[in-house]
Amino acid sequence: MPCEGCTEGDNNGTDATMEFLLLGFSELLCLRVLFFLIFLIVHLVTLVGNMMIFMAVVMEPSRPPMLFFLCQLSAIELCYTLVIAPKALLSLIVGDGSTISFVGCAAQMHLFVALGGAECFLLAVMSYDRYVAICKPLHYVAVMKEELCLRLAVLCCLGGFAVALGLTVAVFRLPFCRSHRINHFFCDVPAVLHVACTQSYTPELPLLAACVLLLLLPFLLILTSYVCIATALLHVTSSVGRGKAFSTCISHLAITLLHYGCATFIYIRPKSSYSPAQDKVVSLVYTNITPLLYPLIYSLRNKEIRGVLRKMLRRKNVAQLNCNTVRPLMCACGEF
Repeated sequence: MPCEGCTEGDNNGTDATMEFLLLGFSELLCLRVLFFLIFLIVHLVTLVGNMMIFMAVVMEPSRPPMLFFLCQLSAIELCYTLVIAPKALLSLIVGDGSTISFVGCAAQMHLFVALGGAECFLLAVMSYDRYVAICKPLHYVAVMKEELCLRLAVLCCLGGFAVALGLTVAVFRLPFCRSHRINHFFCDVPAVLHVACTQSYTPELPLLAACVLLLLLPFLLILTSYVCIATALLHVTSSVGRGKAFSTCISHLAITLLHYGCATFIYIRPKSSYSPAQDKVVSLVYTNITPLLYPLIYSLRNKEIRGVLRKMLRRKNVAQLNCNTVRPLMCACGEF
């Protein structure tokens, strides 16, 4: 359906020189300073948290598969927030909205969808890792080799970027209304489709196909893995063993529910039910709160991550101690 007040006569076509106006939170001008400070703090804490996990795992000489996948997840979240947060913060500073070029909007959408899709595939791979660890523990080392983990990580990224490219091209080939006013703080797919000057639901088909590939397919793989895990745990007689095995899945389940809950609300629904206010609230959670929670969830629930973080902090303290010890000796030698 066309945007409000748009007719075929208002069809402006597509032009690489056009610009869009991201309205952001222009309706909340009186609270923009407060929101700016909150989002800035959340953004910085998210960057620090994910960077710490990423650096801690990279510095670890021997990395089990789950730590390797957590490292990739942290890298995705770092890129994810950097794609969205700067423009959102800018829209709060400007107040009445910020402009973004046609190419910039397309690039932002592509990176956002690609990183989100890569995360969906990665969550499916992590569920398979849990399945092998719990259901086939004796074969875990033989199955989850470093070469396989690397291939799966690359495939997750390539799959997400390929689907995102097709979706972005399909969306930005549409004619847009003359106003070019996007009632959002970034170029999200439903928000951009809402300003497309079309009279049918055909433009939603690429989004539907992307949802099937990026959301439904990985979700079915995750569901299958956990059905197999639940079946295997039913045969475990020891309640302690069952609880210990299930505790290794809690972090992954929490992140999966957060990720798929928000994504399902935003993308798996018809364009006619689009609500800018609701979408912006959910997108705030999706792009700011969940990346902030991921490091907290894994650092609190995952013993391996806690151990790696302790090692990194211990190395830092030792290095600082050595530096403080060497500096007086150098000064003494200089005086001598």
